[in-house]
Amino acid sequence: MKMQPPAIVARDLAAGYGAHRVWAHADFSIAAGSFTAILGPNGGGKSTLIRTILGLLPPADGQLQVLGEKPRRGNRLIGYIPQRSTFDPELSIRGRDFVSLGVDGHRWGMRLLGAATAAAADVSIRSVDAESYADRPIGQLSGGEQQRLLLAQALVGNPRLLLMDEPLSQLDVRNQSLIVQLIEDLKRARELTVLLIAHDVNPLLPHIDHVLYVAQGNVAMGTPQEIITSESLTRIYSTPVEVLKDSRGRVFVVGLEEEVSHPHG
Repeated sequence: MKMQPPAIVARDLAAGYGAHRVWAHADFSIAAGSFTAILGPNGGGKSTLIRTILGLLPPADGQLQVLGEKPRRGNRLIGYIPQRSTFDPELSIRGRDFVSLGVDGHRWGMRLLGAATAAAADVSIRSVDAESYADRPIGQLSGGEQQRLLLAQALVGNPRLLLMDEPLSQLDVRNQSLIVQLIEDLKRARELTVLLIAHDVNPLLPHIDHVLYVAQGNVAMGTPQEIITSESLTRIYSTPVEVLKDSRGRVFVVGLEEEVSHPHG
């Protein structure tokens, strides 16, 4: 079986805004078809990493290859779900039309829907099991239903790489589990490479291959067993940190202020 080249490769990568460096000296390689969780404290640079991969923020230093080329804006091979709260309840656009915007409307504005666009939206809606409510106004749907349609929109163009910024933050525990399982199923079916920013790693632990931990101006990568340990987080934060597990295998971090405790229960 022929090995695929890595989906993302960073070498001595740094990111920042003007003279301010958010993090630096990042070296990592994301295997094609893998599932990676991006963890770290608020303001640590997780979203900055996603913006750099998307080509929205040029590297401050070092090298970055995304799907074999330098990052560029509007890459159709990348699907993206930005961080957001729930939709305005008054938003009247149908779920189906919202998904259709993922073909090219999110780049160029509202468009006239052709047969090919409608067909692509139908396929994407079915892939996330959203047919039963796709014709309802998206503002009237539940958080879990909205998240499925956001996922359908990100996938409608058949990307190879899927980036998600805290897609679980507005969901209850049950819907978190359902959405993560759906993402895993879609990853396998479509041979996607997935990077997902999360505050709580626990819903992801049965599914992820690697963790990218962004904190204290650094980016550390490894398996969950390598990164989410007392020794590793103590080294990352340069302060004593203890990682505990309960009888269900959930992990909890002790020793950090609440706003930087990731992952948490």
